[in-house]
Amino acid sequence: MNPDLARLQPYPFERLRRLLAGNTPPAALSHINLSIGEPKHATPKLIFEALIAALPTLSSYPATLGTDVLRESIADWLARRYALPGIDPATQVMPVAGSREALFAFAQTVVDRTRAARVVMPNPFYQIYEGAALLAGGEPLFLPCTPENGLRMDFGAVDAATWQDVQLVYVCSPGNPHGRVMRLAEWGELFDLADRHDFVIASDECYSEIYFDESAPPLGGLQAAVALGRSGFERLVAFGSLSKRSNAPGLRSGYVAGDAGVLKQFLLYRTYHGTALSPAVQAASAAAWRDEAHVVENRRRYAEKFRLATPIVQQALRTSMPEAAFYLWARTPIDDAEFARRLHAQYNVTVLPGSFLSRTRDGLNPGAGFVRIALVAEQAEVIEAARRIADFGHSL
Repeated sequence: MNPDLARLQPYPFERLRRLLAGNTPPAALSHINLSIGEPKHATPKLIFEALIAALPTLSSYPATLGTDVLRESIADWLARRYALPGIDPATQVMPVAGSREALFAFAQTVVDRTRAARVVMPNPFYQIYEGAALLAGGEPLFLPCTPENGLRMDFGAVDAATWQDVQLVYVCSPGNPHGRVMRLAEWGELFDLADRHDFVIASDECYSEIYFDESAPPLGGLQAAVALGRSGFERLVAFGSLSKRSNAPGLRSGYVAGDAGVLKQFLLYRTYHGTALSPAVQAASAAAWRDEAHVVENRRRYAEKFRLATPIVQQALRTSMPEAAFYLWARTPIDDAEFARRLHAQYNVTVLPGSFLSRTRDGLNPGAGFVRIALVAEQAEVIEAARRIADFGHSL
């Protein structure tokens, strides 16, 4: 077996399952699960209709590169959303089976295991980054994102000698779990480092369409590149998905877009990997990318939940509205795992301990003392859960 499999840590939700295994929550309180970032709003009908209409295409093998129609719909959306002067659907866009799959596979393409290979990532982080790095033969380098440093990746904390070994940098903006959006100056710093030290940037933007001010959508990596004179998206690949944007996590559909040279190599890998999307899924995805009305309504519903739930949770925990995404990142008055365990045992609400999303380095686990609360359930459940969290917090 691949010896690097032994280096993988238990996934956060497996750790949560073990943490809660001995609990017997009150039967009178229905369970409300706010631990996992799985959208619960209804999938738009237009996706179902396009999927059903395209079912006869299942008689054909799909191409790994996807259909022209799908790539063009993604390119058109990217150009509209990020005010790009142009993006070539033939060479700079590729459909993928959800951003999770692509974020993992990308490291297997980029990392050269014949030499020192560091893979930079935020801490806390989406656990796929670490697993992808390890199984590609790389060594994760965690940059802590804490309230003290503004929840940002401090690229200046890495010395030049270490940067020389970096082959890949994962960034997540809007960030999971805190929702912070990278600024243009941060992108400029990262692009300069990539040019100087010859590494590739993987920009995870799966939460890009969950934000709360229609006049100020989050800055994206491709958008930042163009603003800084990098119209060819050199050394940059952005990852997006329909899971959060269109409430379609089961569709397993997303995109990668950016540097044509990097994507050419990624396509070669994927041709052997065998991850082509079903033709019917491609048709449904194209329909989703062409429609914006359902996305605006989705944002409105999240904004209302945050407006109602945040002040209730704030009665007992230190938290604030995120810049984007659908999580509250809340500081706990006791150990975060103990908080989650007791909240479930006494109030039948499930949240995710922040320490489960982080790694301890130099004595610091930047997720410790926080819980991630996903406001994904229907509004009534979210408000009820917020009240239970506040009641529990007051009892501590």
